[in-house]
Amino acid sequence: MLSRVLVSRAGGCKGGGAFSCAPQIVPVDPTDLRPKPLGMDQPPLPLPLPATRAAGLARLDAFLPRAGRAYAAHRNEDAPGHPAVSGLSPYLRHRLITEAEVLAAVQAHHPTGADKFLAEVWWRTYWKGWLERRPGIWAGYTQGLTAALQRMGGEAGLRADWDAACTGTTGIDGFDHWARELVASGYMHNHARMWFASIWIFTLRLPWELGADFFLRHLIDGDPASNTLSWRWVGGLHTPGKTYLARPDNIARYTDGRFRPTGLATRADPLPMSPHPAPRAMPQGDDIPAGPSVLLITEEDLSPEFLLEAGLNPQAIAVLTAPDARSPLATGTVALDFTARGITDCLHRLATPDAPRFAKTDLAALADWAQAQGAQAVVTPYAPTGPIARLLRDLAPLLHDRGITLHRILRDHDRGAWPHATGGFFKFREAVMG
Repeated sequence: MLSRVLVSRAGGCKGGGAFSCAPQIVPVDPTDLRPKPLGMDQPPLPLPLPATRAAGLARLDAFLPRAGRAYAAHRNEDAPGHPAVSGLSPYLRHRLITEAEVLAAVQAHHPTGADKFLAEVWWRTYWKGWLERRPGIWAGYTQGLTAALQRMGGEAGLRADWDAACTGTTGIDGFDHWARELVASGYMHNHARMWFASIWIFTLRLPWELGADFFLRHLIDGDPASNTLSWRWVGGLHTPGKTYLARPDNIARYTDGRFRPTGLATRADPLPMSPHPAPRAMPQGDDIPAGPSVLLITEEDLSPEFLLEAGLNPQAIAVLTAPDARSPLATGTVALDFTARGITDCLHRLATPDAPRFAKTDLAALADWAQAQGAQAVVTPYAPTGPIARLLRDLAPLLHDRGITLHRILRDHDRGAWPHATGGFFKFREAVMG
């Protein structure tokens, strides 16, 4: 039933703001009189996001007023256009902007009241540090993925169920929407990622590695640590005995009734697991060398200016770009495009737009290029555990054969936080947030 209420139609006026418009009597649905969520009056996330440092800083500046109470109250709401989230994760994932920059800006704007958002940023650092201390977890994931892909070759039912999940044709309300949204936009709301992973594991009974791979191939903020460990957490493999079960009422609540799936699993028994490996020694990183060097940029850190500020004076710059190394399957075009545009932005900021780009199959050519520059060292920001770190390990002996050393420089943020990523997040949070 519609009511008639007095409203101001500011959007229809020219040459003035809301106060210059005459009020009009228009029909209004009474449900629209409910208080609007604080985050919902913000513009939608402009997907696809521009992959530049300037755009990341602009998003941070625009989000700062909402990083406190508004974010805490509405961060779990998956609304069309994702107006309640920061949209900073793709920039942080590629370090077009850095965690340290975001933390400092939010704390300056909100001396108190922004703990929820600050914790989300620290979760990213925690996941990276936790996996860096236990790289065998990543190796186990890649082995599990290979095994799951091999299973699909001989199990038609598994292949059909996986295909339906990836194409959004399972018939599960909400889940299908999120699958299609991810492929089309390269993005999915964080709360929806948890629901999606839970449905994938406990309702569809698909191998979790295939789901983690689906995310890593398509997300523009797909991070080896955050993605792998979050999927493991949902399945009960990170915190022993603790799983995440997607519930229809929770989904309906936080999607404002858009989705209420039926037939979901009502139990979430933890997946079989082995004990976590003991954390290895904290990586120290290398020092900036004194001799002739070249700078190698990777998608893991597209703000390498900190090396120049620390005294690096490279003779030349090159890029090792390998977003297709994320998976044996094809990486999504949206994710590929964001990474490529981010690299282009980095090179333009460094005034080297024509710097050579080497792919995962070009490691020998990259070593030859460094030798041709007369370099004694290749310097690169530290790449944490994942595909790029593996390629750098493969590159190191090729450089050594040519009398060149590889120097991986660790950021102060990581050096200070990763040593605390030995157990659960809350212990880590106490150490880094106080």
